[in-house]
Amino acid sequence: MNKLYLWGIIITAAMLGATYVTVGYQKGGLNGDIVNMLAIAGAVALVIITVFVVIKYVRQMQVDQATGELADESWDNIGEYKNPVPMGWAIMFIGTMIWGMWYFLVGYPVNAYSQIGEYNEDVAAHDAKFEKEYANIKGENLVNMGESVYLVECVACHGLNADGNNEIDAADINKRISEKSVKYVVNHGSNNKLLGMEMPMPDRNGLFNANTGALITDAEIDTVAKYVANGFPAADQAGADVFAGVCSACHGADGKGMEYVAPDIREWSQALVVNVLDYGKIGAIGTMPSMDRLNAKQKEAIAAYVMSLKEGE
Repeated sequence: MNKLYLWGIIITAAMLGATYVTVGYQKGGLNGDIVNMLAIAGAVALVIITVFVVIKYVRQMQVDQATGELADESWDNIGEYKNPVPMGWAIMFIGTMIWGMWYFLVGYPVNAYSQIGEYNEDVAAHDAKFEKEYANIKGENLVNMGESVYLVECVACHGLNADGNNEIDAADINKRISEKSVKYVVNHGSNNKLLGMEMPMPDRNGLFNANTGALITDAEIDTVAKYVANGFPAADQAGADVFAGVCSACHGADGKGMEYVAPDIREWSQALVVNVLDYGKIGAIGTMPSMDRLNAKQKEAIAAYVMSLKEGE
């Protein structure tokens, strides 16, 4: 007997034996259950068919010789036989296309029931109920809600103390902006929709100091970064001069921003925090994703909580 057939018989026997042993050790075995019996029958058929097909094609590779008509083209004197698509393959391919169109249009159309669709509908219904129930919550209760949402959604990056784990993982939101963040924005510009729309701030190559008539310098960037991050101290005249010459045209003389032009860089506002949650933010530490899973009231509550951190200093 050919060794190939012998190995086929051995492998088949081993696999069927393993199946029998596995089923035999199950409590109750097949237990007369038609589903179990059909599953085992399918396993047996699969083993036999698989081994048969493998033997057939291995044997074919051993003894068959290439025959047929060569194509006219050749590559490096290596010819290729004309191999028309087998009729069975062509029928299966066309049949699969027909079945696919039937499946998506009739058998299981895209608007049919799905668990994901049901989940999304349930979430939407819950959000609507939540919005209605808490529509009028204000003041301290809104801050408390914001703290609860913060502890679930934000604490992983910004930390329990809201300092971003000393600005290693995220921004310190106890203050409006840090020196590192100011330097990053001045050097790289910003287009984070902090006003809720596309209103990009240019990078340093587009920032001129009106007092000197020249592009902002590294020394001026360091000076104004300290000035802004420290809360616009009156004693820092050098920082005030750079801010007046470079930044005040957009952010205002007091740094509280201008509508449709630039955001407030003195303190947080509800609109500012909500825009960060809506669109995310790219900064010196990395990219914060948009928080799409939060509803409008939850974002408003987080804004109230963030603003309360400043008030509690």
